[in-house]
Amino acid sequence: EETHRKVSPVLLLSSLLVLLCLLRGSKETCPSTCLCISDTVSCSSSGLTKLPLSLPSFSVTLDLSHNHLSWLGSGSFNNLVKLEKLRMAHNQLSTLRHGVFHNVTGLRHLDLSSNKLYVVEQHYFQGLWRLEELLLFNNKITQVEAGTLSSLSSLKKVYFSLNQITHFPFFSIQDHSHPFLTMLDLSSNRLARLPWDNVKALPGLVQRGLYLHNNSLICDCSMYSVLWHWDLRGYESLKDFRDEHTCSINGDPRTSIRFLEHAGFFNNCTVEKSVSQPLNELLSNMLVSEGSTVFLDCQTSLSGTDFSFTWLSPSKGYITQASTSDPLISLFPNGTLEIREAKVNDSGLYVCTAVDIKQALNATREVNVTVLLPEGESFNTGYTTLLGCLVTLTFVLIYLYLTPCRCSCCKQPKPPVIPIVTYDPSTLTSVFSYSTRDQTKSQTNKHVAFMEPMISTKGTEWTPES
Repeated sequence: EETHRKVSPVLLLSSLLVLLCLLRGSKETCPSTCLCISDTVSCSSSGLTKLPLSLPSFSVTLDLSHNHLSWLGSGSFNNLVKLEKLRMAHNQLSTLRHGVFHNVTGLRHLDLSSNKLYVVEQHYFQGLWRLEELLLFNNKITQVEAGTLSSLSSLKKVYFSLNQITHFPFFSIQDHSHPFLTMLDLSSNRLARLPWDNVKALPGLVQRGLYLHNNSLICDCSMYSVLWHWDLRGYESLKDFRDEHTCSINGDPRTSIRFLEHAGFFNNCTVEKSVSQPLNELLSNMLVSEGSTVFLDCQTSLSGTDFSFTWLSPSKGYITQASTSDPLISLFPNGTLEIREAKVNDSGLYVCTAVDIKQALNATREVNVTVLLPEGESFNTGYTTLLGCLVTLTFVLIYLYLTPCRCSCCKQPKPPVIPIVTYDPSTLTSVFSYSTRDQTKSQTNKHVAFMEPMISTKGTEWTPES
């Protein structure tokens, strides 16, 4: 017990040493108004009127919702290079300055819902080519500029509902520009007349996930033709909101009818032929080593000989035979893309669009490429710091518990008493005689390891061998 009382402070100091070692590795602290857990930083409902001065650079998820933020300057998130999810719903943002999201190109989820945005300008989301979900519902948006979504090549879902939008740039969404877009929510806006030719030209996946209910659409044959085909194909966007797909006769809101319940009004309309749907191929994965040459084929299920090919690269943008200027990249006539001396920043999703010019059909081929560093270079320095701290703690514990006790508090065993033998004939027999009592004592204490040498080294007695 006395030994443990002496060791406990040392153990406490060693634990503090390891903790300081870990803190020294991060060199960052959590803002006082936020809660930091692992790689998530939550500053929600903190009454913020501006961003905290220093946000941890290790943040992957940052929650700034339910505050009073009204302004974001250029480079507001510059040091958050690992950021993937940013939530800023329920604030007072009315505009975004140029370069707000500079240096956060890894952002995948951006929530700007329930703010006071009026115009979604073209520069707002520049550089966010990995963005997958964009939430802009419940703002005061009246206009979406034409190039707003052009650079968002990885976009899967975008929500514009509950705004005041009167026009939308459907022409900017195409197969090669948004190959993964499956939801475009424009419900509960003020759309009256749509460019139906552009709507019919949308990729099939976008048409299937296009929500137009609860708008101010005017009844006409173009609208009827498009919605009739969607209903025939069983699109969920129509089935889930049947009663909210309405249109007004001659633009008079008092003559609003439900499209799916008053189809007789459109008896004089001619239904156009069904628009051909693009073919989407399955995603494949490829692992390559840095410095190697990569060949990405563009094989699809289309049959024909007259094709044009376009690749969308995560780092180089669009690649065609006419635009290929990089000496390390080649696009062959059969659609195969060659990348020489691959680097880590070449990793990402590559999308090839094959267009059959004669049949006006197209298909996509998707390849997810991961470029690996050579062994020995991919070990993260953060893990190295943690490993060093753990090794230090291990050696401290070994020193405390597995080394012999040399402190003054430990009780030292008494040295054996060596009897002085004198020359006396009468005692010679007893000195060299066999002692049954001592043999019994030796066997009794044999299970105590450190006592065995003490008995075997007595110079005055031995046990005769049989």
